[in-house]
Amino acid sequence: MLRIDDLSVRYGRSVKALRGVSFEVPDGSVTAVLGSNGAGKSTLLRAISGTLGLHGGAVIGGRVELDGTRIDTMNPAAIVRLRLVQVPEGRQVFARMSVEENLRAGALSVAPKDRDAARERVLSLFPILGERSGQAAGLLSGGEQQMLAIGRAMMTSPTMLLLDEPSLGLAPQLVTRIGSIVREIHAQGTAVVLVEQNATMALAVADRAVVLEVGELALEGPADELAATEDVQRLYLGGHATSEADADADEEPVRERAARHRALGVWRG
Repeated sequence: MLRIDDLSVRYGRSVKALRGVSFEVPDGSVTAVLGSNGAGKSTLLRAISGTLGLHGGAVIGGRVELDGTRIDTMNPAAIVRLRLVQVPEGRQVFARMSVEENLRAGALSVAPKDRDAARERVLSLFPILGERSGQAAGLLSGGEQQMLAIGRAMMTSPTMLLLDEPSLGLAPQLVTRIGSIVREIHAQGTAVVLVEQNATMALAVADRAVVLEVGELALEGPADELAATEDVQRLYLGGHATSEADADADEEPVRERAARHRALGVWRG
């Protein structure tokens, strides 16, 4: 189980990106993390994966634990060895290297005897990568590059995968494919933490969800129940304000929403 306990993160001396965030990610679950731009979603994943310092951030309060072991003080390589792996936003494949070389790079922390089996699992999930194995990664389409980025992470046979905006910039039909991929990864026994602007897709594939607002936890609970709430419907699932007054009401102060979160024990499942 992944446990985030009263986590606070700061960039530089003054910018607090997360404030007192607490929730758990059960083993074998898909947990969606929703929120607007600047809500702290990517910061949360960086704190979990140990990459926060690479972006000038630091944990200033609280902790992150994986199966009872504190990991927010570990370096990224040590966290990968615990089989928790992040796929960052923006795909970030090695463009001049071939697809095969990208996959091999993902397996550097894997015992040599296990690499062939890991590769077979990845190619069964993404057959197109086998067809493109000799092609430079930079020549792949956006959707294929995203599959390669996920496949490279899956070469470690992770028990938990962190996905940061995997559908960003993709055509609608590819967004649907990404959702299917998340389901397939989950079906193979890997827990997933999914940060997504596309709330419709994220809530459809997740069994739990959390909502961040300006660095604070506003809501959490079963994905289907959160999808039915007025706040989530209005702010993330395409509901529209009918007047300026309604639009202003949509911008409810985060502290009031966070206070309501604390009062809604039903969402804590």
